[in-house]
Amino acid sequence: MENSGISRGLRTLVIVVALTTLLIALHSIFSQLSAPEVYDADDTEIAVSPGDRFSVRVPDGPAGGYHWIIAEPRPDPAVLKAAGGRVATGGPPAGSDRHLSFEAVRPGRTDLRLLRCRRCGPGAADEAGARSLNFRVTVR
Repeated sequence: MENSGISRGLRTLVIVVALTTLLIALHSIFSQLSAPEVYDADDTEIAVSPGDRFSVRVPDGPAGGYHWIIAEPRPDPAVLKAAGGRVATGGPPAGSDRHLSFEAVRPGRTDLRLLRCRRCGPGAADEAGARSLNFRVTVR
């Protein structure tokens, strides 16, 4: 009788471990599927669905003092809205990247222009060291 108790307990333990492993694997898969898509500076065409969140990864300049901003003309707010940003550090010598986040609002097409500038005021696109990136965003 003791053997059947041990094997029942062992069987229960194996089932619990297997279920836990399965739940962890499912959580990992769903986390990756629901994570915002990240586009690079050379991904000029972006296609997303309403409600999707995504970010554009742009390199922070090697020389300090530059900022990335959403430049004029701004994207159509009925199609796309800004959702913040963050810096991801790769450490030397890789440097860091800035992730500018957006949320797709509803179907449509809009242009997104990013500008790296120091003062970021009028005429910022003409500053020495300024850089602009242009993206066509389609929300389908």
